[in-house]
Amino acid sequence: MSAPPASILQQLAEVIEQRKTVSPAGSYTAELFAEGHAVMSSKVIEEAYELVTACGEETPNYPDVVHEAADVIYHLMVLLAANDVAWRDVERELTRRFGTSGLVEKARRGPEEA
Repeated sequence: MSAPPASILQQLAEVIEQRKTVSPAGSYTAELFAEGHAVMSSKVIEEAYELVTACGEETPNYPDVVHEAADVIYHLMVLLAANDVAWRDVERELTRRFGTSGLVEKARRGPEEA
């Protein structure tokens, strides 16, 4: 029996990981890796701001919110890959936390990590 297809996030994570070593011409992801941490970090902040702004409108435009959310996730995944953090490890952490109140999780970390 064949394995189920990977989720789109896992597929994206695999392509991003490939772009760390193979830089095809015209690849925005490869460009981000070449530009370094400061640019990647600023893109995460910029896209998060655009998402918050889109959500904060009096009547949010649903397609804009979806578009900006996708941008945040993509740029976050690039930054994580640049720091050798595997997407599957983020998923594993989310799985570990699933079903646990965010307040309980925050209390477990202590005040210096909250």
